Amino acid sequence: MKFQHIKWAIVPMLLLLFADSSFAQRKKKVNTQNNPPVPQNSNYGNSNYGTDTTQKPNTQNSNYGNNNGPVKKDTLPITVIKGSNGLLDTIRPSLRNDAAIEQNLIKDRTPLEYENIREDDAVYRVRVWREIDTREKINLPFRYAATEDNGSQRFIAILLGAIKSGQVTAFSGDDDRFTTPITADAAFNAFGGGFDTVKQYNADQSVIGYQVRAKAVEPDSIYKFRIKEEWIFDKQTSRMYVRILGIAPVVPYKLSTGDIVANSDRPVWWVYYPDMRPVLAKYEVYNPKNYGARMTWEELFESRMFSSYIIKSTLDNPFDQYLAGMYPNSTLFRLLEGDNIKGKIFDYEQSLWSY
Repeated sequence: MKFQHIKWAIVPMLLLLFADSSFAQRKKKVNTQNNPPVPQNSNYGNSNYGTDTTQKPNTQNSNYGNNNGPVKKDTLPITVIKGSNGLLDTIRPSLRNDAAIEQNLIKDRTPLEYENIREDDAVYRVRVWREIDTREKINLPFRYAATEDNGSQRFIAILLGAIKSGQVTAFSGDDDRFTTPITADAAFNAFGGGFDTVKQYNADQSVIGYQVRAKAVEPDSIYKFRIKEEWIFDKQTSRMYVRILGIAPVVPYKLSTGDIVANSDRPVWWVYYPDMRPVLAKYEVYNPKNYGARMTWEELFESRMFSSYIIKSTLDNPFDQYLAGMYPNSTLFRLLEGDNIKGKIFDYEQSLWSY
């Protein structure tokens, strides 16, 4: 009886050993089929297996396959030519008195102070935006292309010279409220500035260096100026005053091909006119009839000795539109409406008087 118990205890153990042996044999057979035996003295499992090791490049102490390897550098010199893209070049003063008389008066000129107008006395106020087209005959002094000891006599050069010297501040042309000042370089580059790189050659037509120059801008291509002004009737003095607030050069948009977009004139930047008055008093306006009887630019603006046309006003304009927006398809209607606005301002002052 005791022997039978031992027999039944040994039988499960034998079955377990037999099952483990069969599983091990099957596993070895499968591994043998999937992984054939490795031949001796072979490169199986080596990265060079199947390749000719005699032709493999030597990568020790080299930059083979490395992006940080030695690169051939261009050591040709680069020269930056300083300039102001043709709008304002270096002033070369005369070493002698370039005149038959002593000219000291203009250096001492200062503009007259404005009369003070109390807010309570300003019973009538109208804001007007005008444009001056210097291609008109009366406005040709704006394009006077001579150079004197104080620089170019073009009006755009006078504005840029004042900005470059820091006498006035240029404001962004995005609005006409003088909210965003810009740098002098930004004022120069607003006319399509930038830089061109030019190659330099020797006698053998080999490149020996490069020159970086500012892109040239034709000064006479800037021939329109916008003026923002305010007409005020002062009841204390019974007089109509006009005060200029700002001046801005106007240029159209250009495509990448250089073609001008029609009806796209825009102010590139603004200068505050009261800040410009002391500068304008130092420059004289060209007089084609008598070179000795010239007025200053400040006197020209205060005396209204220029021709212009109205492009916008606050009269009957609840949507704050330019005349180009009111009459998009007719330039004639814009001119007629501008004359109509001018007549309304004139009639208001005349209607206050009785004869």
